[in-house]
Amino acid sequence: MQRIERVRELQAWSDGVRAAGGRVALVPTMGALHPGHLSLVRHAYRCADRVIVSIFVNPTQFGAGEDFSFYPRDLERDCELLRELGTDVVFAPPVKEVYPEGWSTWVEVEGLTGGLCGRNRPGHFRGVTTVVARLFHAAKPHVAVFGEKDYQQLAVIRRMARDLLLDVEIEGAPTVREPDGLAMSSRNRNLSEEERLQARALHAALREAALSVRAGERRSAVLIESVRRQIAEQPAACVDYVEIVDPDTLDPVASIVRRAVLAVAVRFPKARLIDNALLETA
Repeated sequence: MQRIERVRELQAWSDGVRAAGGRVALVPTMGALHPGHLSLVRHAYRCADRVIVSIFVNPTQFGAGEDFSFYPRDLERDCELLRELGTDVVFAPPVKEVYPEGWSTWVEVEGLTGGLCGRNRPGHFRGVTTVVARLFHAAKPHVAVFGEKDYQQLAVIRRMARDLLLDVEIEGAPTVREPDGLAMSSRNRNLSEEERLQARALHAALREAALSVRAGERRSAVLIESVRRQIAEQPAACVDYVEIVDPDTLDPVASIVRRAVLAVAVRFPKARLIDNALLETA
């Protein structure tokens, strides 16, 4: 496994693979890897011959008062996990390599970023799309893999790639969960033991809503209120949002016709957790 820090070196590596007829996949991460991240790497190998995993805690997607300083970092452990998987390249650049002196260009997707996490995290998605665009140019992948746990991010990246005619396929990979249903996240490490138990309510509420839809409930307001109530019963949990949106436009829907996405964000004292469920009528 190679560990690369410089953009030009990574571009040269990818050019070499492409010239030999190989297919390159990129898995962007912020490190603190867990089995969910590793599932993305395995998914990437089903889509390509060679895989690059980027590890970069992106400062531009954190707002004032958010958890940038608390975000867990353990590059050596991350590299060991990726080495065991047979990962070809770890791209772990310093901040100045991604945002060099004099840098002043942003990439911003409008519309899709206005609701859900974008409503209460101004500038977050501008930071995400900007860093992902730069990673695409650095890694030159044929395909990039993102987790479906952050459904809005996946939708935004797909729109950016489409609108900018980027020659990269965007693959979504299923959410990986703990045995009790909690979506795997690097931020789970910041939960206390009691908060970790309370966090189980997120998936339980989502699962119950999905079952209610299959049983005939179609009214978004009823489903949202039920999910909100179940999560709010947890003393340490503060509901950021509970919304039901169109899978493509992310616009709120008043009722479920065929398919919709139920998305939640919940704040604990030192962690903000997100999750979602696809609601289908049949």
